Amino acid sequence: MKFAIFLNPQIPGSGWAAEDNAKARRPIGRDVESYQKLLHEVREIAVHADRIGFDALMMTEHHFHSEGFEFSVNPLMFLTDLAARTERILLAPLGIVLPAWDPIRAAEDVALLDHFSKGRLRLGVARGYQNRWMNVLGQRWQAAAARSDGSKSDNRNFDVFGEVLKIMKMAWAQDSLRYKSDVLDYEVPAPYSGIEGWPAADWTRTFGAPGEIDENGIIQSVSVCPKPYQNPHPELWQPFTVSDRSVIRAAQEGIMPWMFTPNPDDHAAKAKLYQEECGRQGKDYKLGEHTGILKIVGMADTREEAIATYGTGMQKDFASFFGPFGYLEVLRTKEDDKHKPVSPEKGDFKRMNEVEMALLGTPDDVKRGIQRMLDRMPDLEWFGLFMQGQQGVLPLDTVKRNLEMFATKVIPEFQD
Repeated sequence: MKFAIFLNPQIPGSGWAAEDNAKARRPIGRDVESYQKLLHEVREIAVHADRIGFDALMMTEHHFHSEGFEFSVNPLMFLTDLAARTERILLAPLGIVLPAWDPIRAAEDVALLDHFSKGRLRLGVARGYQNRWMNVLGQRWQAAAARSDGSKSDNRNFDVFGEVLKIMKMAWAQDSLRYKSDVLDYEVPAPYSGIEGWPAADWTRTFGAPGEIDENGIIQSVSVCPKPYQNPHPELWQPFTVSDRSVIRAAQEGIMPWMFTPNPDDHAAKAKLYQEECGRQGKDYKLGEHTGILKIVGMADTREEAIATYGTGMQKDFASFFGPFGYLEVLRTKEDDKHKPVSPEKGDFKRMNEVEMALLGTPDDVKRGIQRMLDRMPDLEWFGLFMQGQQGVLPLDTVKRNLEMFATKVIPEFQD
């Protein structure tokens, strides 16, 4: 098994734990001093994780978070900064939200980071579920936030995601790209009939990619440069695969799914679906191979100390922010009324521990939680520590100590 940390960067001094400060600096997301503190903490954590043996560092993409939560505006640019400060750890935007990107600009930026890190990039690709920013940045493709409900809007998002990814793959693989997309109303070149009047026609005809320019001096295709450092491109990952439709497409596209399904039995069922579809695509994976699972992890010398340290730091922010998006459903148990949504009051550390969304306790408690997953999926490839309620909430030394305890007392038990 390999181990990653998933950072949802939070501006220190934001959220309910620092309510007075967050209100005084409102909107704290535009407070320069506060953002500099975030940069310092994330850099410290990245270098620490690299040094103590974690295999990957992951970060999501979100915009317009004036409240200071989930503050990872451009993960490709942020990870470029971290690539220059680390040596061996894999770097993974988890993920860039494709319906909000131009496919060629995305292909270029990904290739650049792949070169900057000399192949340490793993590329997460996502559909985007937050309408506040997805509806703004996705408007060029008439793509709103994913709703995972099979609606017309959700299907449009699903189709745009697939088409952007298709064009990116073509841009990486082909020295000369020519394509007309009906899904996006997107042409390469533009117009698709060719770009006339290219002044450096002889130069391009001599040194450019074959097929870029025709005998009449008309640009008929473009060469997207550079190509990625890895051939044909970085391994693709996907957060956080929950619906069966997304699991199946991940298998079809060769994407490794990260799942945020708390109960080990539920996760095993999704992993089985992925394994079966991969088999239909000619890829023979063992159960759990080429998949990852994400959990909140907080450790201390005693279970009581772990709950006191990490439990109170995560519950109110998680319930207040993620709850309205439906993420409290991951806390549902058989005893809950199936006709009613899970109430925010149940989004506490006790329920998180009960459904195993969080593993809070001693190193032995955490190891037993991981083993329960391995009992159902012996070949689970990746385990990720979700840093919810830690960076930006707890003292930096506490966060680093938690990572070091995991690296020294848990990883050696399961590492490949």
